[in-house]
Amino acid sequence: MQVRNKRVISVFILAMFNVSLMASLRNLPLVAELGYQMFFFFAVVAICFLIPSALVSAELATGWTQSGGVYIWVREAFGDRLGFLAIWMQWVHNVTWYPAILAFVAATLSYLIDPSLAGNKIYIQAVVLIIFWGMTLINYFGIQTSSLISTIGVIIGTIIPGLFIIGLGITWVALGNPVQIPFQVDKLIPDFTQPSNLVFVAGLFLSFAGLEVSAGYAGEVKNPKKNFPRAIIIAAAITFFLFILGSLSIGIVVPKEKISLVSGLMEALRIYLANHRLDWALPWVAGLLIFGALAEINSWIMGPVKALHITSSHGNLPPIFQKLNRHGMPTNLLLFQAIVVTIVSFIILYMPTASASYWILTVISAQIYLVMYLLMFCSAIRLRYTHPNIPRIYRIPHRYKGIWLVASVGALASLFAICIGYVPPAEFSVGNIYVYEAFLILSLLTMIAIPLIFYHFRKPSWVPKKQRQ
Repeated sequence: MQVRNKRVISVFILAMFNVSLMASLRNLPLVAELGYQMFFFFAVVAICFLIPSALVSAELATGWTQSGGVYIWVREAFGDRLGFLAIWMQWVHNVTWYPAILAFVAATLSYLIDPSLAGNKIYIQAVVLIIFWGMTLINYFGIQTSSLISTIGVIIGTIIPGLFIIGLGITWVALGNPVQIPFQVDKLIPDFTQPSNLVFVAGLFLSFAGLEVSAGYAGEVKNPKKNFPRAIIIAAAITFFLFILGSLSIGIVVPKEKISLVSGLMEALRIYLANHRLDWALPWVAGLLIFGALAEINSWIMGPVKALHITSSHGNLPPIFQKLNRHGMPTNLLLFQAIVVTIVSFIILYMPTASASYWILTVISAQIYLVMYLLMFCSAIRLRYTHPNIPRIYRIPHRYKGIWLVASVGALASLFAICIGYVPPAEFSVGNIYVYEAFLILSLLTMIAIPLIFYHFRKPSWVPKKQRQ
């Protein structure tokens, strides 16, 4: 079936779409665990990862504007095999990320039913599965419907609640209430002799990842060469502001040792609202947070899948995964993704606590995703040499020195974050340390091996007929 291509995404929608990819309020408790060290880590991650990934994404997205994103970029630099590996890693990291963010949704939803359910693993997994399958069905109806939901959701469910909790934190301090993380200069810099003090950095990298995903929608964006850089700058600024002040607002009222990675945000809101005798507003705020999280999930469900589907034009996917419905959506790929997420979600039942399962899912997701970033940064350097004359509306300054500096910093930061993820956090138990390490190592190696094996055994018949002509 011939699907007509329409450019339906404006710079505002693209910016809000990027915010929905990055600015997840579910990550605020994880950042709050860092205390005032968050300023140090935010600065490091911003300089060494967020800025390099934003600049590299802007250059590559405005140079290669066809749909496909990182697959197109890495393919142009290193060939189809590594291009397929890159887009696979971008897609498959979601398999572990979806249960993690939906665990946050389940914990938030429990405040509308029974707060004690936030620690019930069976309840959490049930909510994970019900919501994810529902969101998958929504994406069957096309990209315009999907992007509109993400735009509305990020404004109502992320930006507004984020500003609300920041305002509550400022008011709490201004009224002279006790602060759980009193300011101390010596707490700004972490103790580098204790690797466990650095472990949450892996999750922070994941919090700022995702700017390149919207490149998968390049074929549907109005004036992509101008709108990509603008949207990236707007999204990065909003995300940084929400994360810094939002995390502080949680740390102000919830003691570090009592911060739950799953329900920490709702606990902070409960304390704030009770102090102002606004307990009745908690369910309403919870509803907004749920809507925002669902918008973020909606943004991620389609972006990587759409980019992965583009590889079918080169015969990288079996014919069964190449089918598009009348809205241009790869329905069988979406169905396959939902099945894999269902299987992976059972780790929630295995881990000793909800926070432990949330953490290990976050680490696996971050490590898988950062492999893709390594390929992306290396591709940016190579493309400067192999395709120097490709027009780029945005270009990192200096012919070679600039791209080497920016991309190398990003690549080294990504490699560090992958390695630090193997250090278990001291804040909560992850069970048997050997099982923990083996699970992380095998998960990463398996996810790298699968696309390479898949690519090796591909058949000429997988190439669509129109591409063979």
